Amino acid sequence: MKTVTVGCCGFPVSQKKYYNLFSSIEINQTFYQLPELKTAQRWHEEAPKDFNFIIKAWQLITHPANSLTYRRLRQDIPQSKKKFYGNFQPTDEVKEAWRRTLEFGRILKAKVYLFQSPYSFRPSLENITNIVKFFKSIPRDGLTFIWEPRGTWPDEIVVKLCKDLHLVHCTDPTRSKALYGHIRYYRMHGNYEGKQIVYDYEYTSKELINILSKLDKPFNYVFFNNSAMWNNAIQFQKLINK
Repeated sequence: MKTVTVGCCGFPVSQKKYYNLFSSIEINQTFYQLPELKTAQRWHEEAPKDFNFIIKAWQLITHPANSLTYRRLRQDIPQSKKKFYGNFQPTDEVKEAWRRTLEFGRILKAKVYLFQSPYSFRPSLENITNIVKFFKSIPRDGLTFIWEPRGTWPDEIVVKLCKDLHLVHCTDPTRSKALYGHIRYYRMHGNYEGKQIVYDYEYTSKELINILSKLDKPFNYVFFNNSAMWNNAIQFQKLINK
């Protein structure tokens, strides 16, 4: 028997309306800027008892400070410190970013954390060494870690890293195959023009049926991150319930 969990990457509607239809959400806000801890406490208190929060790890862990995504970071990083952020580096700055991400997630009782590496994070010896050191240095405590590599990574390297570090490989199944993991974790971003993601997109019924056919594990997550995420998540949920 397969379990399929469907949701959105962030709240596309009011939280009350969202909670009425879905049992899980991937929190994207934590990637750009961690909210205050009191926000996590409020979300936890307002959500249904068994609601499942999944946390996208702060960009200070995964993305270098020259990434365009840092434009949405509210805290200032001194020029002299920028080189110490991102790329899973074994620095105090990255370690502190993970500590704060985990602190936020613990309030929400989150058990799943998503780490998305940027296109610039290529399979160099330095980057591979960094990601190995990072995941071997942080306690698991029953948590599940998802890795979504962007850019070109040879399949054999992805499989080896996921196997050695106990990671779940995350993909968009319309673009590439999930290579490793005891669960499936799919993120539906929209359409593609080369390497460019076109988030302004709505999946067709045919595409949703095709995505459903790729859910081959006992536990599967599908989160929509496109402009029509709310409608597509509802449509996909109805397909599962048929």
